[in-house]
Amino acid sequence: MRNLGEKTSRWCARIACAAAALVIGASIVLTPALAASRIKDIADFEGIRENQLIGYGLVVGLNGTGDSLNNSPFTQQSLQAMLERLGVNTRNVDLNTDTVAAVMVTANLPPFSTQGTRIDVNVSALGDAESLQGGTLLVTPLVGADGEVYAIAQGSVAIGGFSVQADAASVVRGVPTAGRIANGGLVERELDFKLASLTTLRLALRNPDLTTARRIALSINELIGMPTAEPLDPATVRLDLPQRYDGNIVDLLTDIEQLIVEPDLAARIVIDENSGIIVMGQDVKVSMVAVAQGNLTVTIAETPQVSQPLPFSDGETVVVPRSEVSVNEDDEAKLAIVPETVTLKQLVDGLNALGIGPRDMISILQAIKASGALQAEIEVL
Repeated sequence: MRNLGEKTSRWCARIACAAAALVIGASIVLTPALAASRIKDIADFEGIRENQLIGYGLVVGLNGTGDSLNNSPFTQQSLQAMLERLGVNTRNVDLNTDTVAAVMVTANLPPFSTQGTRIDVNVSALGDAESLQGGTLLVTPLVGADGEVYAIAQGSVAIGGFSVQADAASVVRGVPTAGRIANGGLVERELDFKLASLTTLRLALRNPDLTTARRIALSINELIGMPTAEPLDPATVRLDLPQRYDGNIVDLLTDIEQLIVEPDLAARIVIDENSGIIVMGQDVKVSMVAVAQGNLTVTIAETPQVSQPLPFSDGETVVVPRSEVSVNEDDEAKLAIVPETVTLKQLVDGLNALGIGPRDMISILQAIKASGALQAEIEVL
């Protein structure tokens, strides 16, 4: 009896240890990981931003893959205007060249770029050019939204694709009508923005949220030791320059951007119906609901037959239609219970247990949302 009692005690102890391990494992699985980030990764500082530039130019030196001037009159007009500026009169000349292509040139002007700074530019064909390979972009002014010229672009175009064509076949890889010029832009005008002279600055959250804005303000005030930051709305935090920084806001921003803050995001489900992609946040919750999913497939097959008359008879050859209709209903679909306040992992496991694909899962999530059991926002792209 003593041996049996000892075995029973050891057996109960093992069960208790296993149960404790399961509880610990479950707590590890169900505890969400803290996605803390630096302020510089979740917010932008006022004035520290890029500006978009655009321009129209010509790419020359193409090996017969440029615009056909008859179909692209803007290319012919631009070519004539350029030659006239260089002292060549071509107004009464019938130009017939396929080595020139009209292009749109785009670039981003980095913040605080000084005169002489090099920037990358993108070149895209505007007419019916087949490829920009081997072409050179001529001097092209790049203007901003205010119409002022901020950079000049010129250089050899590098493309990431190619196009090969024969008499009866052609091969196109990538996009040969778009390319890039590394360091092809030269900054000519600087933006008039003095960051160091500011005494008040705003932080713009990339994902607006009231809780995140308040956490950023509290973190900054804790660093400074006085109320310096104030959340104005879910997307903006105002920052006043304290006296201890002697009027240098750059030093203040350097200290602030390294602070660690845990962003708080709303429960949201993002659905892309075109590709069947579903992305769910960790705070998505579902009340108790029952879900059933079944498929009804109707198949119609047409197999027409030809009816031939007997030999030496007065008849006609006719086509007799023959249709076969079959209905297949999934009898294995069952009603599944989704318990209340499940975690994201449990929700995904429960939906996968039904054996459904992404397309059907999109319909189920939308149906759960319509029933009021899904505490999350659904965004359909």
